[in-house]
Amino acid sequence: MEPTEDIKAAKDILQNLMKAKKTLRMYPRNNPIYMKTLEDSYARFKNFFDYKDELTLKMGQNSISYDLEQIYYNPEKEDNLALFFFKDGLRELTFKKGLLQEELEDFLKIIAMDFDREVVEDDIVTLMWEKDFQNIQYIVDETFLVDDLDYETKAINIVKEKASDIDGLMKAYIDGFEEEDVKGISIVPLTDEDLQVLSKELEKDLSDKMEKLVTILFEIFYQPEEKGDLEDNLMLLEDTIKFSMRHGDIHTVLNVIMRAKEILEDPLSTEEMKKYMRMLLAYQGTEEMISLFGELLDSSIGIEKDVFNGFVEFLDKNAIAPLVKILGELKTIHARKSVIEVLIFLGRKDIQTLVMKLDDHRWYVVRNIVYILRKIGDKKAIEYLLKTVKHGDTRVRKEVIRALGELGGQEALQTLSECLDDPDVQVRIASARAISNIGSEDAKKIILEKISEKKFKERDFEEKKEFYEVLSRWKDAEVFDFLINILKKKSFFGIIKDYENMACATFCLGLLGNKDALPFLYKFRNTNNKLLREFSHTAIKRIEYGQ
Repeated sequence: MEPTEDIKAAKDILQNLMKAKKTLRMYPRNNPIYMKTLEDSYARFKNFFDYKDELTLKMGQNSISYDLEQIYYNPEKEDNLALFFFKDGLRELTFKKGLLQEELEDFLKIIAMDFDREVVEDDIVTLMWEKDFQNIQYIVDETFLVDDLDYETKAINIVKEKASDIDGLMKAYIDGFEEEDVKGISIVPLTDEDLQVLSKELEKDLSDKMEKLVTILFEIFYQPEEKGDLEDNLMLLEDTIKFSMRHGDIHTVLNVIMRAKEILEDPLSTEEMKKYMRMLLAYQGTEEMISLFGELLDSSIGIEKDVFNGFVEFLDKNAIAPLVKILGELKTIHARKSVIEVLIFLGRKDIQTLVMKLDDHRWYVVRNIVYILRKIGDKKAIEYLLKTVKHGDTRVRKEVIRALGELGGQEALQTLSECLDDPDVQVRIASARAISNIGSEDAKKIILEKISEKKFKERDFEEKKEFYEVLSRWKDAEVFDFLINILKKKSFFGIIKDYENMACATFCLGLLGNKDALPFLYKFRNTNNKLLREFSHTAIKRIEYGQ
């Protein structure tokens, strides 16, 4: 693909995304226009990926660029796609070859939301993170992404670091390597390249010296001269890993941990030596070390994945409480996501410490704890989640409902049934989906009974459609007959709502795919009611052609 064609194709995709953003907001998922728009968008990406491996869009406040070329500009606030992304901190968006149509649809659904009018608690970046896209990546300006949290401690946060004993020890150690006095040497300005080389040499030099220091300290463990040497040595090793963590040298921290583990596994090690090594390993999970670990995650210093995993593997359950504490203090999404991954790993060892944090006064901490419990999947968490389902924040309630739907059980089902009448529509929909996820006969009965209630048909059409979509999970005769009976009923009062219910029933029949429904659907192909007519056409098409 020539450069000009490349840019033209990127512009074409962007224009199509803007069109799809509006279309998906206007039409239901089963509408032919909705489906055609999605297929058209996906086809454009596939054509682009025939020549390129990825499409990266860079966001400005009023502009979007591809390959240093501005392909979109809009100085207005209304319908400004660039501002739509920019205001939530998104600075770069990359679509990769291998993009699935399902991923693109989920992405389009997110950008199709009307964040100014709809009840949507999360921002764009959070919604994308929750989807965990494999072929859509993004870069975020973290300064825009501090949640609308009630950080009382964030107002004034002055950190005064005291130099540890190891700083003095390191200074004395490095001084021992100084060359002779170099007076009278003329100074030559350094280039940027010189500075980069010098920086790398200094890092390597410091790393070499730290490794020598660690070796010396561990040698003392094997040959202590006095009774107090082991205790003093433990303190020096703790200071060493504290110094290293503070300066982003996690390699040295791992070096110390692995050497300590070797002593523990060495049959020649004395019980006294092993006692101090256990204390050293436990030090990694202390509040002091975890706090430094959080600062490192929040900083611009990257941690290699294998190094990160290596450190986490040596953490024990004593690190859970400090990790939860910093979870509410971290400033960047990347750091919070990393800590959540660690807590999912460690939480399996001690779920009790996690559930005790469900009473935290910060809603965002509670929601993250619920998410962690959901990912762990331990049914022992259900009794604690049942108490949290009445949390004052809707975002927490929705996360609890998702968790209960995945963990299942009769108690969870009963609570989810009660949540179907929650004052918040998003909570009601989340509850219906969670019940569908349980998928039992009792779950089906709850959904059927709710739809059958007289007051249910007074609910908003989109909410009703969600409930009928949930019902399509059970592709059995009972559900089929229930839907056909709805099509047969027609009252003289509230006729608009009747048509909405009938449209929802045709929608669900289309999802069931049962050809026995076709004779009933044919009756409404030419009805005067536009909504019922469109939904009937779509259901027929889906059943006849599998679309």
